This record gives sequence, structure tokens and C-alpha cells, in this order.
Amino acid sequence: METTMTYPQHRQRKATLLLIAEDDSFSMQLHNDLLGNGFLVRKLTLSGEGDDFPEILNVDAVVVSSSQPDPLDAIYLLERFKSLGHAMSIFLVARFGSEKKAVAALRSGATDYFSGTDANEELARCIKHHLHDCAPAFELSSPEKVKEQNRESELVGTSREIKEVQDYLLKVANRDSIVLITGETGTGKELTADFIHSHSRRKSMPLVRINSSAMPEQLVESELFGYEKGAFTGAVTAKPGKFEQADGGTLFLDEIGEMSSFAQAKILRILESGRVHRLGGSVATDIDVRIIAATNQNLEELVEQGRFRKDLFFRLNVARVHLPPLRDRREDIPLLLGKFVKDFNTLFGLHTKGFSEKAWFSLLKYDWPGNIRELRNVLEATFINGPSDTITFRDLPKPFQQMFYGGDFRPKSERDQVLSALFAANWNKSKAAEKLNWSRMTLYRKMAKHQIVQHRSIRTPFSGIRQ
Repeated sequence: METTMTYPQHRQRKATLLLIAEDDSFSMQLHNDLLGNGFLVRKLTLSGEGDDFPEILNVDAVVVSSSQPDPLDAIYLLERFKSLGHAMSIFLVARFGSEKKAVAALRSGATDYFSGTDANEELARCIKHHLHDCAPAFELSSPEKVKEQNRESELVGTSREIKEVQDYLLKVANRDSIVLITGETGTGKELTADFIHSHSRRKSMPLVRINSSAMPEQLVESELFGYEKGAFTGAVTAKPGKFEQADGGTLFLDEIGEMSSFAQAKILRILESGRVHRLGGSVATDIDVRIIAATNQNLEELVEQGRFRKDLFFRLNVARVHLPPLRDRREDIPLLLGKFVKDFNTLFGLHTKGFSEKAWFSLLKYDWPGNIRELRNVLEATFINGPSDTITFRDLPKPFQQMFYGGDFRPKSERDQVLSALFAANWNKSKAAEKLNWSRMTLYRKMAKHQIVQHRSIRTPFSGIRQ
């Protein structure tokens, strides 16, 4: 389920593709795009149906280019590959796509089918994910790209919404600007702060956390600034404050919206001066700290209500990161469930592999107001009951079950219906279209309409047992 890969040094190599194509502009562009995505490409031009495939034993996957409008163009190649008995992944790329050609390709043994002149990037991603699943020792792109893929996988998700966040976070991490993370409870604000710090130039220095809502007002100064010996009764030794502890690193101010007005004023003073003055001390200390703040509240509204300082808000609102709620990125639920199943299998010593259809659809349909944290808690409660190989609806916590008694398990929106069918079919588009009583091309149109992009890293933890 997880996309983070480990590449043993002695086995690293780039994946090699065999491109079977005519000598035309369409295949030349395909060839260049595959090279640009980090593959080694061998091109083979066949002169007739009797040609042999001597190169097939030395490659990791085969790409067949179809440049003709004939709906059966290149299909014979797929059938010949299948008849040879090689366990080889084969991808068909058609310049002129059609439903008939797509169905024929899949029936003839193609691993996947792509159509149109703009399909090459999606093809490259699909090949990479497929070879990751089948042979994780391959180096599928440049070392820089591999490292970037590994970094991005630390925040679980492949949906468009979370990918946009991941891309922005990589930019933010490389700057030293103040960051303000917003989002509902349970969306992963603390993990996001960890991500920014661990990918910044300060990663070798401390990341110090402050729960703003849990800091008593009478301890604000001593906690933030520290104190010298004898500064007050009980100060038997000197103690550095949170800002000094984070010097050179990052200070994470969680729940900043619940910070008292007194603490807000103190934070603002430090941000303006860049210096701290310990209680009972006579000398101010310069500090070098990056600030990351997070809140699940609307700070603009709090400013309007006079509950949050406008000047502090302007100081914090530099690099703004908003984490989308889980209900807006349901594509990521399978990846999260896969990660949690793996984690809890290890924790509880179990070997659970997937979910029944009824359990799966209930997890996908629910809106998760508590977001990722609530999803994890529901699954942990399920594992406490000791499920077998398959988690059924009856294994889920009783309060969760009760929300669905007598209800319809089918997702309401068209987008969620498409996602449910794709997940249940493990992204096999023919089976998904059959579940929806649509043609395959109708499914393609609906996926385009709702901006649903196939990611081969997604594997639905769904057993197919209907209960």
C-alpha cells in the first residue's frame, strides 16, 4: 500500500522498456517522453506478423504503439505476446483511441491501455507504479526523482487535493518563511509540521512543540522565555524557554487560535525583535527560530471578533497551507486504510488482509468529520476485537455500525459512485464499468469530468466477500 520504496545499492538499475512502434512522429514523441521519465528504451520496428521478439527477455515491460485508426491495429501483437507465455507487463498506447480498441486490448492481455497524444505522462506513471509493485529493486527514474517520490509518500495520499499540498510543502520547506497550517481537526496538521521541518535546512536541529491551548497564562513567560536561577520561588536552577530550546530549528505552535491574548502579545514581541529575555535575567539572547503555527479555527473570523490580534495574524499568515478534509479526497481512503491495516497487524500480531464489500462501502461513504484521526481510531477499535483475515461490517465498532442501520450503502454523488466502483474493482476499468452498467468509454468520460486520475499505487484492501 505504501509508495515509499527502498532500493538496495547492489541491485539498483533503471527499468528497461521495449517500445514496439512504427517510425512516425507519434512513436518518436512516445519514445522521447519515456526517456524523459527515466526509462531506458529499446525500440523495435516490426516488418510483419511473422517477426520474432528477441529483445523481450532483456526488458522489464513492453510498450506497443498503435498509430493507425483501425480499431484492431496492434492487437495481434498483444495476442502473440500472450501466446508466448511470458509474464511480461504490456501497455498499449493508441493514437486513435476507441472503446472497441480498449476492450480488445484488455481481452488480449494488455496490462493497461492509453489513448490520445497527451497520454504519455499518465503511461509513465502507470509503468512506474506497476514495476514498483512487481519489482521494487528497480530504479525507475533519476535519483533526484526517486528521492522526491519517497519524500512525498510520507504524507499518505495520491488524490489531486493532497498532491497539490505535497508539492507546495516541498517549496515551503526550502524557504525559511513562517508557515500557517489550517484545516479541520484530524487532518494531519502536526504531521505536516513534521514534514516541513524534516525537509528543511533545519532538519538536524530541534523541532519544539507548544500546545497553545494547554499553556496556563501564569506560565506563559517562563515557558516561552525560560528563567534564571532565583527568578521566582522554586526556580532553583536556570532553565531555557521553548524559543531557546528551538534555536537553529523549528518551533511548532499548535492550536494557535486558542492562545490567550497575553501569550499572543508575547509571541508577537519575539517575532518582531528576534530576541528573548529570560525571567530574572539581565541580557537578551538573539535566536534563530522558524515558526510553524496551526489551527482548526478561522483566524480571520477571530480577528473580526477581537479574539485574535490582527498584527499577529499578519505576521503568521505568510506561507498558508490548508489541509483538505478527508471527505473531499476519498481517493486516499484505500491508501490510509492499507497503511493502518499494516500498522495494526504489526501492533496486534494479526494477519488481516482486507475488507468485505459492505464494510468497504461504509468506510468510503462515511463523511469522517474527525478526518484521518477518526478513521484510524475506528480501525484500531476494529483490531481490538481481533478480526480474521477479512474485516466485515460486523467487525466495525458498534457506534459506527449504527449510523448505517437500515440505510443505503451506495454512495450518493456520481463522483463517489465512480470511485467506489473503481476501488471495488481494484482500478480494473472494465469491471468498474460493468458494476456501474456503463460502457468503458462512458467511465473514461466520467473520470475526466470528475478529475479522477488512476494511480497504480492504489490497491483497494477489499476481499470481495459480500457480507
